[in-house]
Amino acid sequence: MPISSEKGTINNVVQKKTTKKSINTITTEEKIVIYIEKFGPIAKSEMHKYKIPASITLAQGLLESGFGYGRLALKGNNHFGIKCHSDWEGKRIYHDDDEKGECFRVYIDPVTSYRDHSLFLTTRGRYDFLFNIKTNDYKGWAKGLKKAGYATDPKYPDKLINLIERFDLTRFDIKKNKKIRQNSKEKNKPSSRAVYIVKKGDTLYSVSKKYTISIDQLVKLNKIKDNTIYLGQILNVSNL
Repeated sequence: MPISSEKGTINNVVQKKTTKKSINTITTEEKIVIYIEKFGPIAKSEMHKYKIPASITLAQGLLESGFGYGRLALKGNNHFGIKCHSDWEGKRIYHDDDEKGECFRVYIDPVTSYRDHSLFLTTRGRYDFLFNIKTNDYKGWAKGLKKAGYATDPKYPDKLINLIERFDLTRFDIKKNKKIRQNSKEKNKPSSRAVYIVKKGDTLYSVSKKYTISIDQLVKLNKIKDNTIYLGQILNVSNL
């Protein structure tokens, strides 16, 4: 089911970022950060249309797609592991899951997968009770998805909650006007994100001041050699 984009061709939204690192050398944390940058705005857009917390959608996408590197994501653009079911008339891919050789949906692009995820939750009666949970209650949504039978993994809610909290995904749940008010009150307050991507002009000193962490801690946490950081480097900035 193709989805038109309000701002140009939808494929432009999800173009792959150029990187000097190959798939074999990129770390898991880097995969996660890149995935969040790419699909966070899409999850937020879906939240505005369908009232599903962006943090939940994004965490599910991360988990179900293997951070965008799973077979279903790479070959079927399927980021949520949604199976064919009887009403699916599109292309299919077969993959071992709960059973061997199960049928999964194939999408024209990842964004279509995000839209189908929204429709999947909003059109099936067993998920109706979730929409009585506030969009800022990500823990309630995570536990509710398990209760509704979305996943068989007993640790599924904990995995979602861990991703949301570790990478501050609730920042995508904040409405624009609320975010503006918060920024005006806290413009000098450092971000609470667990990681930081080095920008032009950054130094170890400037990053350490921004996150209230010592240079020694930054060096130790990120195994930095010669006290040198580079543009685009992903730093762990969590306080010890």
